[in-house]
Amino acid sequence: MIDTPYLEVDVDRLDHNLATLAGAARSLGVDVRPHAKTHKCAEIARLQIEHGAVGLTVATIGEAEAFADAAEITGCTDIFIAYPLWPTAGQAARLRALAERVTLRLGIDSLAGARHLASAVGSAPIQVLVEVDSGQHRTGVTPELAGSVSAAGAAEGLDVIGVFTFPGHSYGLGDTRRDAAAQELAALATAADGLRTNGIEPRIRSGGSTPTVGLLDAEQANVLTEIRPGVYPFNDAQQVEIGSCGFGDVSLTAVATVVRRDNHRIVLDAGSKILGADRAPWATGYGRLLDHHDARIVMLSEHHAVVEFPAGASDERIPGIGSFVRVVPNHVCNAVNLVDELVAIDGSDTRWPVIARGRNS
Repeated sequence: MIDTPYLEVDVDRLDHNLATLAGAARSLGVDVRPHAKTHKCAEIARLQIEHGAVGLTVATIGEAEAFADAAEITGCTDIFIAYPLWPTAGQAARLRALAERVTLRLGIDSLAGARHLASAVGSAPIQVLVEVDSGQHRTGVTPELAGSVSAAGAAEGLDVIGVFTFPGHSYGLGDTRRDAAAQELAALATAADGLRTNGIEPRIRSGGSTPTVGLLDAEQANVLTEIRPGVYPFNDAQQVEIGSCGFGDVSLTAVATVVRRDNHRIVLDAGSKILGADRAPWATGYGRLLDHHDARIVMLSEHHAVVEFPAGASDERIPGIGSFVRVVPNHVCNAVNLVDELVAIDGSDTRWPVIARGRNS
């Protein structure tokens, strides 16, 4: 018996998700470089590599170091930090050290950033991609300026090999996913042309998020050479609600105990410190129950989740005090970063350490 709350992974479902995406990528002729910031786990990275992933994507230098340290487990020595870094002297030294251990890719998204990165890394064998804003308006240069940024990077001695984007605005209802996917491809195509105009062949054209990769067809995929989805091994309540997966595709849940019941409401011992506190404006709750699709988490505090069932729900359908329930977090990336290990349900309840937890810099 494991004390609740904890995060568990249904390994069969996990493997199915990995195999499904790998098969789709092969049929489209694109590589998979999954974003490991979601799982932060060497064992899952190993499974992704075994399913054909060409390398890993991470968000921070610390995450890159964690996975470089775990290369004997994962079998991966090819890492892309998909972030427009502005390295301090200490971070620059860490990047140079990483480049001696793995094939390292970094991102730039401005002329100043290109110059600063070139000065920081010196002659270290680092490859660079220009980040393009495809509609989220967070980081990334406008597609029309990607060529000038790439040329500036090359002039500073950087090995510019292509372009990348993240369609983070694909999280939403209705046509949001489809619109974001179209904008992603258009932005990458324009940016790639800009590199070619400046004499740089964009041999890597990297995109894809979990909400958009399932919308690609063979013709559209010609724009891309690789995709970088992160959430797809686990999926979460956000993915369910925007329609990029179903409850049967969710492989990670928080196991919680019912500690109180009042009519059609129950209280769980799993709050924001295990589930995370994310709730998008369009989300119908602070999380979902895997086995009770009509229930909603209507209130969340640090150690409590209040779950409401429909007023007409029969008594036998509502879990009683002491029952265990499986909660689907809204945003699985944040949930994983809150625990030291995942309980892998594979017949022996193996523990998988979350090796990159808290590696935020």
